[in-house]
Amino acid sequence: MSRAGHLRPLSLTRRGTGRRLHAAGTGCTPRSCIALIIVMLVILVLAVLAGGFAYSVKVETTLARNASHDQDFEWLGRSGVELARFVLAQQIPNEPYDALNQKWAGGPMGTNDALASVSLTDVRLGPGTFQVKILDCERKLNINFADASRLARALQLCGVDANEAGQISDSIQDWIDRDDQPRISGAESDYYLSLTPPYQAKNGPLDDLSELMLIRGVVPEMFTGTDLSQIDVPRSVTGRALAVNKYTGPIYTNALRDIFTTTSVRAVNINTASALVLQTVLGVDTAAAQAIVMYRAGLDGQEGTEDDAPFRMPAQMASVAPVPQPVLQALGQFLAVRSTVFEVEVTVDIGGQKRTMVALVSRANPRDVRALFTHWK
Repeated sequence: MSRAGHLRPLSLTRRGTGRRLHAAGTGCTPRSCIALIIVMLVILVLAVLAGGFAYSVKVETTLARNASHDQDFEWLGRSGVELARFVLAQQIPNEPYDALNQKWAGGPMGTNDALASVSLTDVRLGPGTFQVKILDCERKLNINFADASRLARALQLCGVDANEAGQISDSIQDWIDRDDQPRISGAESDYYLSLTPPYQAKNGPLDDLSELMLIRGVVPEMFTGTDLSQIDVPRSVTGRALAVNKYTGPIYTNALRDIFTTTSVRAVNINTASALVLQTVLGVDTAAAQAIVMYRAGLDGQEGTEDDAPFRMPAQMASVAPVPQPVLQALGQFLAVRSTVFEVEVTVDIGGQKRTMVALVSRANPRDVRALFTHWK
């Protein structure tokens, strides 16, 4: 046998071995690999479709379950509003004032036989439960009745520069008044029509406090207050100081929405108003406003407890804090110890599903307590 004859079979054996080794190393031939990839893609697509179908079924089931409870939510929400009306009506015969330690505000006082067993929390009725929260609107100043001095004072308490506060105050008054004649630093329709997009001055009272952000000079941070947790506040910024630097810009340490409302009557209830609102209305400093709040809080210094000492009449404040004489002479116009309009929140829970109904309730007397409107939050 020739040398070449010995080499030929060896070459063939190596080629065959190479093919076998290739197949063993990859686990599949090129054709079978392509088939495997196609199968995996099909499985992936089917899994995505199945997941989407499962999510759609879950959403439809939730919607169907919610729809089945719509009527129950409605009646439980309205029941909560009626309970609030009852409590507010019963409050008047007992005490000649409204305060934070009374039943309607979640306090322990102001209960008679009719209210002794009434609860505003975890009220069980029909298929679910509800709880009622009542806030009086007179704890804030109605911006539609605020004069120039109180508007400017509120802006400065929020941290607005004094010069800028005068301009914004004029613009707010121009927005509310019925004419189209701008004040010295104000703005009327001719200014707003030059903006993009253009719009006209309302020339009427604000219906919702968020309308303030349509008025010249008012920025969202004035309305909501600066979120100090998101910035590095300089050590020099204290109280209501205005700080401007290249990193943060103006810092508004109080919010206009914490001072003003559009749903109250003219007078502010001194038994429920915050120190910030009292400063705005009375024109007193921080110490005087805090003295009023601490007096009505009683010995424990905490409002909404049994030892609270609510004011029976606005004139009592004169013995607690130095109030300017012009304010004392007009106490009946700006201050009161009763509230008239209340915001009622009814949180309904049916099988773990929760919704909140909000109602605005007006109380003229014990026989006239009306729900002005309701909506779901």
